[in-house]
Amino acid sequence: MRDPDNMLLQQGWSPEFLSTANLETVQTEYEVLHLMRQCANHFRFSHFLVARFPANEQQRFAERLLVSNWPADLVRKYDAMALFHISRLAIEAGATKLPIQGDSTLLAPSDWENTQAGSAIALAEGHGLTSSIAFLLHSTTGDPYLMVFSGTRAPLARAELTELHFSALQLFECLEKTFVSVTAGREKLSSREVECLRWAAAGKSSDEIAIILGISVYTVSSYFKSATRKLQAVNRMQAIAIALRLRLI
Repeated sequence: MRDPDNMLLQQGWSPEFLSTANLETVQTEYEVLHLMRQCANHFRFSHFLVARFPANEQQRFAERLLVSNWPADLVRKYDAMALFHISRLAIEAGATKLPIQGDSTLLAPSDWENTQAGSAIALAEGHGLTSSIAFLLHSTTGDPYLMVFSGTRAPLARAELTELHFSALQLFECLEKTFVSVTAGREKLSSREVECLRWAAAGKSSDEIAIILGISVYTVSSYFKSATRKLQAVNRMQAIAIALRLRLI
């Protein structure tokens, strides 16, 4: 029986950079980030992200991000609005298995009477997010995630949309494989590293964590560096997101 995925690849449904050889060598989230950047460029998008689906408001937008090229300033400002879980993006994507496309209003609240709707739209347009496409994807354990590509390009036609959707599935499968390698290293985290990550996830600064734990700020920084390395993260924010995903904190 012929493999339908291979048939799609043979028929040109997937860009060259998502060849079987490239996909099989991916081991880290950084490598997935590189492939996603190539995918965004191929389809003429400037921004992308993968985030855990916002089922409630308990976790901040920044803590849900797994892979993203959003500027830190954009993440910080959108995070401060606390709109992700009530955005059109989340509400509409959560109501269908099909891709959704839209303009800058996708990042705004689905309730137009929300006082922050205008600010969210202005923030999106100010960073060139005037057009977005989102996919609701599920891990093998059933956990929901959002993959979003944004930019200033026109909406995708059906053929190109189909190609991007299949590419998104391939990229997400690669990303899920990195979950396994990260999980293998989670037992290596010390109790202090877990404590530092837990307090940071609660919004505490390094200075505050040092006071809470009765250690120096330098030691707190060292714990963050070692935890970030063990979790194969690129920075503290991503380390917290990974630790939350693995239910370490």
